[in-house]
Amino acid sequence: MKKLCLTALLAMFSVAALPPAVAAEASSSTAKHAAPKKKAPAKKAAVAKEDPVPEGAELWSCAENEKLNIAGNMKRDAVLTMAWKGKNYKLPRQTTTTGADRFYDAASGLDLVVIPSKAMLFSHREHGRLADECKTQAMTDDAAKAPTQSNELLK
Repeated sequence: MKKLCLTALLAMFSVAALPPAVAAEASSSTAKHAAPKKKAPAKKAAVAKEDPVPEGAELWSCAENEKLNIAGNMKRDAVLTMAWKGKNYKLPRQTTTTGADRFYDAASGLDLVVIPSKAMLFSHREHGRLADECKTQAMTDDAAKAPTQSNELLK
């Protein structure tokens, strides 16, 4: 009799100590007929994942077949949106003493430096250059300068 009471008490305390979801599962499994679980809705077929290019972004082709998509106006915007390796990054403008336009995101460690002849992408996490010799189509075809703030000041 003592063993039976002790076993019943132990079972009650173990069910009470379980998280509510597990306790409900345990109590429903002791019933004679447990309700069948509903199936989760079928997931839609996976769509081929493409780089999320921001609306109005301009393509910058770089050395070693790297590509950047940059949305925003480099001449005046305080924050640019850059698509790189399947992700969008918000890059706030940083002040420089050299005249180059610099956009740096501390969270990702990405640092975009734009000079009149090209743009370069650096990573402070990987301590190196990710993309070099980045140019727009106009810069490649017409030998135009990058649309930087410093170029506008020279006019």
